[in-house]
Amino acid sequence: MKFSTENNRPRPEPGHSGPAYGTIPDLEVELGGKLRLLRLDRNLDQATLAERAGVSLSSLKRLELGHGSTTHTLISVLRALEREEWLKSLAPVPTINPLTMPRTAQPRQRATGRREG
Repeated sequence: MKFSTENNRPRPEPGHSGPAYGTIPDLEVELGGKLRLLRLDRNLDQATLAERAGVSLSSLKRLELGHGSTTHTLISVLRALEREEWLKSLAPVPTINPLTMPRTAQPRQRATGRREG
């Protein structure tokens, strides 16, 4: 997926449909809203959750509103809400089908550089 330089909108590659969300800020708002609903479902106010997560109240408010945040704040809040398992779906461990792998192939150790052309 390539991104245009204007407002971080993803450009779908040929043959692929576009992403479910139009922009990165759309995703931030969606995620923040889900965290807010989870907090309310647990009957926690923002100050209590911020204290339990070890983050500032303003950081939690920014996260819930989708106004930008850090991975530290996100992970701390997920931990405080006992939802760390959400992170597993963000970066699943890639699996390799041994039947499609040549016998002499070695597991990849690093990414290759960008090729011009």
